[in-house]
Amino acid sequence: MTSTTLNIGVVGLGRLGQRHAENLAHRVPNATLAAVCSPVETELEWARATLGAQHCYADYAALLAHPGLDAVFLVTPTALHAQQIIQALQAGKHVFCEKPLSLDLEDCLKVEAEARRHPHLKVMIGFVRRFDASYRDAAAKIREGLIGKPYLIRSQTMDQNDPGGFFVRFAATSGGIFLDCSVHDIDLVRWLLGNPQPKRVYAIGTNVIHQGLREFDDVDNGLATLEFTDGSMASFMASRTMAHGHETLTEVFGAHGRLTIGAGARLHRVEIADNHGIRHECTADFYSRFADAFLLEAQEFVDATLGRGELSLSLGDATEATRIGLAMTQAMRERRPVDFA
Repeated sequence: MTSTTLNIGVVGLGRLGQRHAENLAHRVPNATLAAVCSPVETELEWARATLGAQHCYADYAALLAHPGLDAVFLVTPTALHAQQIIQALQAGKHVFCEKPLSLDLEDCLKVEAEARRHPHLKVMIGFVRRFDASYRDAAAKIREGLIGKPYLIRSQTMDQNDPGGFFVRFAATSGGIFLDCSVHDIDLVRWLLGNPQPKRVYAIGTNVIHQGLREFDDVDNGLATLEFTDGSMASFMASRTMAHGHETLTEVFGAHGRLTIGAGARLHRVEIADNHGIRHECTADFYSRFADAFLLEAQEFVDATLGRGELSLSLGDATEATRIGLAMTQAMRERRPVDFA
């Protein structure tokens, strides 16, 4: 592109969609929030009142036809991702889409095929942890050989318990805990280990609090172990039931050392000493942990579409994350190891 500004439409204005819209409107250089789209009128009212949005659409096709629109940010239900990406590409728009790419491997491959038909358009899936300063530092140290060859990664995503069970209401379409929650860890493991090929996966799960998930063959706590063809390994934990807050923790074991990212779930560096003991406050949710990374992620997308850089992850990475997540889910539900072809 020769323009210095990217005109973006945000599609989906739920909790995360609002965060993306606020960033694009106020915090991402060379980005303009040109329009928003949601079938929920109260969400459009929020955009008008909070962001001063003048172009609000209830229909996705109408947003794609908005004059001068360059790109879309899709923050919509996962079941819609693949088709909405394809529609945007066919309309000549660059696409940023929240993870996962799809819950269906064939749909992932269809998106890849459509993207190849439009090589001048950028498509990026939102694996935000790749843009976190601590994870980037760890990746650089691994590439430098600081801990020798990495052979095992333990990565976990643990959400603070929501007594109202917000995620239970979406369990029918979420794809299960591994695709909804662990897909970030899956992408991290591939990235940090240098993209090895998966060989075999084992997985188990249980419902500690949210028994309603049983109806959807889902769990509120899951464990998975993944073998790669090069001999490296990874273990994953996903939890919806933590009492203390949100905690994202990753350990990378190498031949000459170990890296630990995110230990302690600290909200900040203040330590409290009172009649309850010595303690610190914890991050409440994933956004408070990765707020800066969401900004850097959006900036990379904008810069790449304006010809000022390249995307650091591919649609193939997103497809592989879905493939591994699906195998984890199958292994847990069928209570048997699943081999990759």
